[in-house]
Amino acid sequence: MNGTKVINDPVFGFIKIPRGLLYDIVSHPLMQRLNRISQLGLTSVVYPGARHTRFQHSLGAFYLMSEAILSLQQKGQFIFDSEAEAVQAAILMHDIGHGPFSHVLENTLIQGISHEEISLLMMEQINQDLGNNLNLAIHIFKDEYPKKFLHQLLSSQLDMDRLDYLRRDSFYTGVTEGNIGSARIIKMLNVVDDSLVVESKGIYSLENYLTTRRLMYWQVYLHKTTVAYEKVLLNMLKRVKFLTKEGRDIFASPALKYFLVNDVDAQWFSTHEEALRMYEELDDSDLWSAMKAWKHHDDKILATLATDMLNRKIFKVIVNEMPFTEEEITDTATQIAAEMGISTEEAKEYMMHVSNIGKDMYDVNDDSIAILYKDGSIKDISEASELLNVQLLSKKITKYYLCYQRI
Repeated sequence: MNGTKVINDPVFGFIKIPRGLLYDIVSHPLMQRLNRISQLGLTSVVYPGARHTRFQHSLGAFYLMSEAILSLQQKGQFIFDSEAEAVQAAILMHDIGHGPFSHVLENTLIQGISHEEISLLMMEQINQDLGNNLNLAIHIFKDEYPKKFLHQLLSSQLDMDRLDYLRRDSFYTGVTEGNIGSARIIKMLNVVDDSLVVESKGIYSLENYLTTRRLMYWQVYLHKTTVAYEKVLLNMLKRVKFLTKEGRDIFASPALKYFLVNDVDAQWFSTHEEALRMYEELDDSDLWSAMKAWKHHDDKILATLATDMLNRKIFKVIVNEMPFTEEEITDTATQIAAEMGISTEEAKEYMMHVSNIGKDMYDVNDDSIAILYKDGSIKDISEASELLNVQLLSKKITKYYLCYQRI
C-alpha cells in the first residue's frame, strides 16, 4: 500500500511516515513499548509537564532526520533513497534499548551492558521480523558504512537525537530558554570530505545551541531534586535485590522478578536467550505497580523507600563544591539509623547517597563542530565564535551531592 501515515506532534506539527519499512518499524511491538517509557525518567518530580515518552522523542528525531536529508540533497549532496531510508530507520530505533526510568536500571538490575548494546540486540530482532531489510540501517548505526556523515547525523555533536531532545524537553518542561533553532541549524548543515559541517551563517544558532545545552543540563537533567529522587529509586532497587537474594518474598511482575533473582550482565545476555525477551517486557509500569505493594512490606527500609517514591518524599540534598568528609557522612547515617531503628551501615547503604557529578559543556576532542566559510575554509567553532569563551565552557564543573532520608 502506498501513501503515508501522518502523526500530529506538538513540537514539530505533522510528521509524515511513509508506508512500508519505516511504518513497519513504528508499528513494531518493540517500538510501541517506548510509549510506556518516559523520556525524562523522574524529571516530572520537578517539572510536572515532563511526561513525554521515548516514542515521541524517536518520532521527533525521525522528523529532523528527514528534514536534514532533504536539506543536504538540495545542496547537491548525493544520498541514495536506500541510504536515506536506512538512516531514517536507524534514528527511529536509536533509543529502543532503553529500560524503565532511562538510565537508572543500568547500574542496579543489570550490570556492564549499556542501553546502546541492548538497542543493537533489539534492532537485530526487528531486522529478522522485517525480512532482513534493516542491514544497511544497522551498518550506519554501528558506523560501519563508508559514508561517515550519515552516522554523524545519528550520533555526533549535532545529531538529530540531541536536536530533538533539547527542543522537546524544553517544550514539555516549560524551560523556554532550551528552545533551540533546530530548523535553522539543519538548513545550515553541509558535508565536506565526508564530514558534517555547518555553514558560517549558522554560527549564532550554534552558539545558542551550545549554551542552551549547558543550561538544560543543570536546570533539567541534573536538577538536584531529580538527582535526589533518582537516588531513592536506586537505593530501593538495591534493597529489593538484596532481600530477593536473602530469599524474602517480594512482589514483582515476572519480567521484573527475572532481573531481581538473576545477576544479569553482558555475559548473561549472550548466554540466556530469554534475557532479552524479559527485558523487552519491562517498562515504567512494572516498577510503579511493584512499589504499591512494596510500601506495605514488613522490611522497614524497603517500605520507607517505596513510600518515599510514591508520595514524592524526596531525599534532602546538600550540594557542595568540595567532597563531603567521612565524619559528615557518618553523622548523618547515625542520626537516620537512630530515628529508624536500623544499623548505621544500613542507613549508609540505603537511606542516603553520596555522589559527584561533573559536566564540561565543551570537550575540545569530542565537541568540535566544524564551521564552513564562503571561501571554503573550515574552522572549529571554538576559533570561529566571538561569543563563546571555550576556555570557560570547557572548564569541568564538579558538584558534590549528599542525599539523605528526611527525618
